[in-house]
Amino acid sequence: MTSTTPVTIFVPGNHLMVGLLGERDDNLRLIEKAFSDTSIVVRGNEITVDGADKDRVGRLFNELVLLLEQGHGLDATVLARTVDMVKDDVRPAEVLRSEVLRSARGASVRPKTAGQKRYSDAIVSNTITFGIGPAGTGKSFLAVARAIASLQAKQVSRIILTRPAVEAGERLGFLPGDLMAKVDPYLRPLYDALYDLLDLEAVQRLLERGTVEVAPLAFMRGRTLNDAFIILDEAQNTTPEQMKMFLTRIGFGSRAVVTGDVTQIDVPGGRSGLVGLEKILGGIDDLAFVHLDQRDVVRHRIVADIVSAYEMASAQDRRG
Repeated sequence: MTSTTPVTIFVPGNHLMVGLLGERDDNLRLIEKAFSDTSIVVRGNEITVDGADKDRVGRLFNELVLLLEQGHGLDATVLARTVDMVKDDVRPAEVLRSEVLRSARGASVRPKTAGQKRYSDAIVSNTITFGIGPAGTGKSFLAVARAIASLQAKQVSRIILTRPAVEAGERLGFLPGDLMAKVDPYLRPLYDALYDLLDLEAVQRLLERGTVEVAPLAFMRGRTLNDAFIILDEAQNTTPEQMKMFLTRIGFGSRAVVTGDVTQIDVPGGRSGLVGLEKILGGIDDLAFVHLDQRDVVRHRIVADIVSAYEMASAQDRRG
């Protein structure tokens, strides 16, 4: 039987109360909009919640207080993610305090959504992890952060970052330079992630020593990759043969992360090595598939809205 007693939250400190409610009570209004069938009354440092979702909203306020106590700021974006997590019965304070790495600039790299936390945890727990989801969900960035953390902890001796060099409207043969110069634009996003997490000199040092290798997928053929953290990015643009080749390169003491977005396939003929792979490999131990969606997009809010619109259009097309 559901209790009819309202839920009361006491906020310890006026500074926390200001951060919780937001400037001109903006945060409070966002929470009221997210839980429209719930009544929220604020008196001093006491918040009383009543209505159908009172228990969930009570948990939300308690989690927000914990985040403020841990030093997190509460803007509209963080609040929206926190509301989504509470609606999914996930504890935001647990997700957002899980540090993966501290960057060279001193910034803490943490999962920002429940899906990102599942993905980050899966990378630690499994030899091979597939991160599948739309642009902006942090698939590549979190994988590179985990790779650097593993290298710093001496769990692996090197990092290998690779991508298929698929011609998306521009032929490699028409680009100037040798083979590496031709494929370099395809690998640039992986370099960008490295430079975001490490300082310039550290990246150059690691690349010169071969501790970090950034190379097109074709360079993996015939190799056995031991004691390495290997990331295959943009895996939707592999062929089935390339995917099998890559997965069978993984050697002793290694960990691999495969990222991709099955809505952005550029491989000729559309024969993607990522599509349908979960049906083949899903039952294998020490291997995980983690699916991310528009709720895990951590770029500008409009990116999540664009992803959501495309997903709705795709669903309508499937229904005919």
